[in-house]
Amino acid sequence: MSNISKANSVDTLSPIEDPTAESRKRDHIELAFRSQIAQSGLDHRFYYEPLLSGHPKRGSLKGFLFLGKSMRVPLWVSSMTGGTEMAHTINHNLARACKDFGMGMGLGSCRALLNSDERIKDFDVRHLIGDSMPLFANLGIAQVEGLLQKGELQKVRDLADKLQADGLIIHVNPMQEWLQPEGDRFARPPLQTITDFMEKVDMPVIVKEVGQGMGYESLKALLQLPLAAIDFAANGGTNFAKLEMLRGEASKAAAFEPLAYVGHSAEEMVHFTNALVEELGERAQCRQVIISGGIKTFLDGYYLINKLNLSSVYGQASGFLQHARGTYEELYEYVDAQVQGLELATAFLKVRR
Repeated sequence: MSNISKANSVDTLSPIEDPTAESRKRDHIELAFRSQIAQSGLDHRFYYEPLLSGHPKRGSLKGFLFLGKSMRVPLWVSSMTGGTEMAHTINHNLARACKDFGMGMGLGSCRALLNSDERIKDFDVRHLIGDSMPLFANLGIAQVEGLLQKGELQKVRDLADKLQADGLIIHVNPMQEWLQPEGDRFARPPLQTITDFMEKVDMPVIVKEVGQGMGYESLKALLQLPLAAIDFAANGGTNFAKLEMLRGEASKAAAFEPLAYVGHSAEEMVHFTNALVEELGERAQCRQVIISGGIKTFLDGYYLINKLNLSSVYGQASGFLQHARGTYEELYEYVDAQVQGLELATAFLKVRR
């Protein structure tokens, strides 16, 4: 049979052999003009290699060790919320998703649990996430500083024990605290507080910002500490400095609004970190990173974890939050689509260097 005959034979399959052919071809005609992509809209971060892989099977991503646990996908549920009625639904849905898909999770601020167990159910998710996935408690640098001053660090150990957490996230948020109507003030540089805490408390520690990222010198200092990981919390996602301005007085918001636009993107912080790893050599003790802040899609995450020269996962907050407030089925569908996207990216996309 000639090539032309073979081609014609495909186009003339019977309705039984190709039952959706007519509707599919009609869709192609009707949607063709709406489906055109301008050259200016192309994503130039990747080489698209359509010949080098078959379609990926579900579950094809390779598992890996991160924070001492075996994760199945490079996705981290970034710290979000606690201490409200809605937090219970959100945290419990997210923990279930972490177990089902093999993700790690950072809890929202656990400050409310330092002196009372009234909200413990909001945060008590170890039985849902399981023992095999990383789960970290979370406190602000102001709370850690206060506990150090009062000699009450046992409260941190008790907190981790109550939640069966693998360690503690310390969030560093000077701009947020300054702009928050109820904000705390730091008496010492956060780096000094973190260093003192790690000398006195033997537990894995992650340090993160809260939506503005960190500059070169701050990253350089953190990389030289024996941290479990650094979480970028870069500018580009939810910015808690701006959030607090929206909560506060209009006059104060107008005066300090420019501060919300100061910071660093996740991509910029990847470049900083790569340069610092090379500069510091063996002095770089922290070797794991959570890339978060402005990660809108699985392609953003896939790109950045492949650009960073350290073991990394990428974190999302608002994307998860949007779908975790309702039914678990809604959240499951969202996360499943993200994982499928990662599988496709791994099969067909190569990151440009």
